[in-house]
Amino acid sequence: MAVIGKIRKHSVLLIVVIGVALAAFVLGDFATGTGRQQTFYVGNIAGQDITITDFNRLFEENLEATRRQSQNDRIPQEEITRIRENTWNQLMQEMIMNKEYENLGIVVTPEELFDMVQGPNPHFAIIQNFTNPETGQYDRELVVRYLQNLDQMPQANKDQWMIFEKFLKEDRLRNKYQNLIIKGYYIPNAFAKLSYEEKNDKVSGELVGVRFSTVADSLIKPTDKDYKAYYERNKVSFERQESRDIEYVVFDVVPSERDMSAAEELVKGMMQEFAATDNIAGFVNANSESRYDSTWFGRTDLPVIMENDLFEAETGSIHGPYFDNGAYKIARLVDITSRPDSMRASHILIAYDGAMRSEQKRTKDEAKAKADSIFNVVKRSPSKMADLAKTLSDDPSAAQNNGDLDWFRDGQMVPQFNQYVLDNKVGSLGLVETDFGFHIIEVTGKKDPAKKIRVAIITHQVTPSTLTYQEVFAQASRFATQSKTREQFEASIENLGLNKRIGNALRSTTYTIAGMQNARQVVRWAFDSNTGIDDVSTIFDLDNMYVIATLTKIQEKGIPPLEEVKDMMEPQVKNLKKGEYLVERMKPFASDLSQLATAFNTEVSELTSVTFETRNLAGFGNEPIALGELFALRPAAISQPFAGNNAAFVLKMNDITKSSERSNYDATRNELSSAFEQQIRNNTAYRAIEKASKIEDNRLLFF
Repeated sequence: MAVIGKIRKHSVLLIVVIGVALAAFVLGDFATGTGRQQTFYVGNIAGQDITITDFNRLFEENLEATRRQSQNDRIPQEEITRIRENTWNQLMQEMIMNKEYENLGIVVTPEELFDMVQGPNPHFAIIQNFTNPETGQYDRELVVRYLQNLDQMPQANKDQWMIFEKFLKEDRLRNKYQNLIIKGYYIPNAFAKLSYEEKNDKVSGELVGVRFSTVADSLIKPTDKDYKAYYERNKVSFERQESRDIEYVVFDVVPSERDMSAAEELVKGMMQEFAATDNIAGFVNANSESRYDSTWFGRTDLPVIMENDLFEAETGSIHGPYFDNGAYKIARLVDITSRPDSMRASHILIAYDGAMRSEQKRTKDEAKAKADSIFNVVKRSPSKMADLAKTLSDDPSAAQNNGDLDWFRDGQMVPQFNQYVLDNKVGSLGLVETDFGFHIIEVTGKKDPAKKIRVAIITHQVTPSTLTYQEVFAQASRFATQSKTREQFEASIENLGLNKRIGNALRSTTYTIAGMQNARQVVRWAFDSNTGIDDVSTIFDLDNMYVIATLTKIQEKGIPPLEEVKDMMEPQVKNLKKGEYLVERMKPFASDLSQLATAFNTEVSELTSVTFETRNLAGFGNEPIALGELFALRPAAISQPFAGNNAAFVLKMNDITKSSERSNYDATRNELSSAFEQQIRNNTAYRAIEKASKIEDNRLLFF
């Protein structure tokens, strides 16, 4: 209703906007002439164009897969945003890596794919999906039968198998590529020996450290030369992505008192008919914004606002209207019974393609046959329930709980499952089908029955009326009229006492800004080439709000100039100067650590069992320069003063305990190789190639 209201309130405006947009589109074609229209391309990855058609086709496939997985046609906007982002990442990885595979001649042949599916050593995903329920072992005959029947299956099954095959191919290509890199990694004996010594050679010594924080800032005066030198050495660390900063005001469209009263009167008008109807479920479903719920409620399950009135009332009693969670509601007591408050059960779930949250490829008939087989085993030997659940159940939690669902409240499980446990005594075994698949159920516990009631609730969500939208839009329009410049924008906020909000470091892919769930209109405006700093936007009509923004900062991709990061560099530059200052002051005392400690009002610290791989010095944090200086000394030698990360130091090495020689360093070599392999398996190689690839991202033009 709110959406229809919004359309109505803008009907004239929409006609004008559509007309202008069509004219601009036609004239734009004349102005730009013929040739490649970049706006048809959502991006270019490693020299390959991605058309908006191709992108949307893959996005719709991923969206449909999510719908099947969740068994829900209505996907939240945040999830749609995530799927769109994942689609882009998927395309990037496929296109970048396919180019690598092609250059290296890496392929998966039809014979190889056949071997992965039906050969003696099938892919792990095949083993996982085609396991014999009685033996718990992979059964090749199940694969063969599935493929033989594939032509007779629905198109959705065929499409899913094609996606599964694509996964098998991509996984094999990725493994081949990664294995090429891993097998090319060689660690000479000298490197293995060095790594072993870095972990096991131990040094003892002493140090005096004087923290930079002991030097007053007033003693340090960095020059422009100091800043420039630090910038040149470290400017890569300041590299930034393209971003925008904005300031904005929000005019929220919320129900007015008039809207609240109208909603309450509407619900009141239903009370008499609601009390008289015999078709309670039908009446609720026809008149409520939430469907009839047949759940049985205990006293503590009901909202406090209706608990006292309904739990002790007679069947047919009406409660309300009452306001709850943004809606006016009326409730009718439908029935009273006595049921256990909590129950306990164990189960083995056998899912199938199309079942809720299922990733299985088996058909429903195959799942039923497998469930029947397991049920027969459990009936013969109930003691096997836990072991079979752990190895065969498609419920992921079974690997940890052996299928034991622990105590659950009445109504917590899906209806068919809940009803079976409710209707059967402890120790019963049964086979039940739900939306998740087939369950072999063992009832393991029940609490004593308690009073429960069934309640029918009519809900009417209070939404802003068309008049409310118009009134808030008028407020936003007045603000926009008075705020054509940045100065006027600031002045209007102050004069009207509005809350100015800030959105910093917005990326072109940003979808959410604080206070705005779907902020793409605002982001696209901020990144438009025609939008300049201090420009003020028109009114953005977002979900239940109007937004007006001003652009306060444009940050281009790359390394910013020195002046932009000078303030950020100041603490580090001052520390460098403090280090130089302390080093000069420490030099006269450097030959005697005790004298040095006294001169700087500090103490001599002991160093024990320090290895070259030590990351931190006790009391001083990360000091790699100090560790390098320490291991560069000979026993009994004292270092010259030097500056570290957080302090200036003088070190003395007392002794070094060398690690014992080994006949070979295979253990160290294997450890280093395993660490390298883990990095490669974690897609490090792809991320490096992605960073080096030329990627043009035009998604901002479309989404």
